[in-house]
Amino acid sequence: MASLQSFEDQSKLKEEIATAEGFTLDGTVDFHGRPAIRSKSGTWVAGIIILLNQGLATLAFFGVGVNLVLFLTRVLQQNNADAANNVSKWTGTVYIFSLVGAFLSDSYWGRYKTCAIFQIIFVIGLVSLSLSSHLFLIRPKGCGDEQTPCGSHSKTEISLFYLSIYLTALGNGGYQPNIATFGADQFDEEYQKEGHSKVAFFSYFYLALNLGSLFSNTILGFFEDEGMWALGFWVSAGSAAAALLLFLIGTPRYRHFKPTGNPLTRVSQVVVSAAKKWRVKVPSGGEGLFDDDGKESSNNGCRKILHTHGFKFLDKAAYISSRDLSDKEQGVNNPWRLCPITQVEEVKCILRLLPIWLCTIIYSVVFTQMASLFVEQGAAMKTTISNFHIPPASMSSFDILSVALFIFLYRRVLDPFVGKLKKSSSTGLTELQRMGVGLIIAVMAMVSAGIVECYRLKYAQADCTHCEGSSSLSIFWQVPQYALIGASEVFMYVGQLEFFNAQAPDGLKSFGSALCMTSISLGNYVSSLLVTMVMKISTVDRMPGWIPGNLNKGHLDRFYFLLAALTVVDFVIYIVCAKWYKSIKLEEKYEQTEEQESFKV
Repeated sequence: MASLQSFEDQSKLKEEIATAEGFTLDGTVDFHGRPAIRSKSGTWVAGIIILLNQGLATLAFFGVGVNLVLFLTRVLQQNNADAANNVSKWTGTVYIFSLVGAFLSDSYWGRYKTCAIFQIIFVIGLVSLSLSSHLFLIRPKGCGDEQTPCGSHSKTEISLFYLSIYLTALGNGGYQPNIATFGADQFDEEYQKEGHSKVAFFSYFYLALNLGSLFSNTILGFFEDEGMWALGFWVSAGSAAAALLLFLIGTPRYRHFKPTGNPLTRVSQVVVSAAKKWRVKVPSGGEGLFDDDGKESSNNGCRKILHTHGFKFLDKAAYISSRDLSDKEQGVNNPWRLCPITQVEEVKCILRLLPIWLCTIIYSVVFTQMASLFVEQGAAMKTTISNFHIPPASMSSFDILSVALFIFLYRRVLDPFVGKLKKSSSTGLTELQRMGVGLIIAVMAMVSAGIVECYRLKYAQADCTHCEGSSSLSIFWQVPQYALIGASEVFMYVGQLEFFNAQAPDGLKSFGSALCMTSISLGNYVSSLLVTMVMKISTVDRMPGWIPGNLNKGHLDRFYFLLAALTVVDFVIYIVCAKWYKSIKLEEKYEQTEEQESFKV
């Protein structure tokens, strides 16, 4: 109880100092590199600008991605298999570029510069795509709808098209992992009021992303499906340009973390230093380990990380040997022999994050079914109301509406309720707990999809002799599985964004956000591999397999139940990893620095 009272006293002291001095406590600076002043930078003024930027950029990206496979088949005359493979390669490239953007941001450019540069590339790609489509690809005029195919194209015209969409992929991929982290940078987590806002920001960020994609999936998707491709692409380009302009307008208000240099070098130094001292015995309590004074810190002004137990071998990198003492007396500091404890803890943080990250891949396998098998399942159901045809892909709108609803319910109802139950804390579920809840809801989504498929097959067999037609079961029976996926996203992906941002060291925040994107990417690859394996195993003795071209002859329900079982196994492993995980420990930074004193107003 005394320790809790001491912690509360320290928190109050920090807030009093922050209020009196007016500077942020997390080490952020303004555009000119000076310590950020709380009243003149960041907070929701900058946060709302970034949320609007994200919504517009997402609208632009999905305006291309949502119907790209149709563009390839109707305009470029590719067959379904080639078009699907080209879209998969393009999507995978987006996530690969996210690692490039995260590396440049954390190492050299900083998040603001990286976001600005890649958004410019994004706009150039979309403008190029719009021009090439309008001038060269949509011929004859009005082609590309379901009835009118387009003519042939030269290699130069097709090359220009691919250059455009891969510039778009580069721009969006490099921008995405940085914008979420940059938005979180606008809130000082060392200051209690802004700390709560920082947690809320990730929920609203994910909501902005979904609302942007909702417009693309409905309005733009309708225009493009009707053959108005150039119009759709120009709207995307205009939205991306508006997003860039809005982002630049907010420049004077932003807070920044300085880039910390190449993280690969810092990680390598720790491993090499520890290997050179492999025979050294480090004290069990971690006493006597090297810690720099902050003036020549290897992490470039970022908050120091306190020593934690575990991965004791790496502690050897911070052990001060007699040779290290001799070098220090001579004014020599060899980073390949002696590393500060903060640098060692950075490597430990990465190693601890990896098992949690691996457990999120199976969830991403479940999530990707919404864009593939859910759509195929919906296409085999009754998709008409009177004379109105419901595009199966448009059912994802229920996922987006579910995300919006559950973000509101979590922020306004569940989080305060759990906080009151816990009594000892003002917060609700932790990030790790929420991710676990997301896995449980994902199991429910797959079970729901499997049950719907069982009924769909039953109706299909009753409706047709040879099981070739669509089932009379309405497509609206899919609403629960889409809604459950949306609910699981709020707990898993929002929790994942918060978790990796909070637990990644200051110098690797963008890398933490990139882990979320690579989880989705690997989920696509694992899903494809799993489908291939299931088809090979289930296609025996003239049986068509679980997922044939005609779903009425297959057993898609069994595949859904298999995914539910795999997610249950993943949940058990996740629980073990979550219990093993140790949170990052940052040094308290409420003392006023000399640099802040010099800029005091």
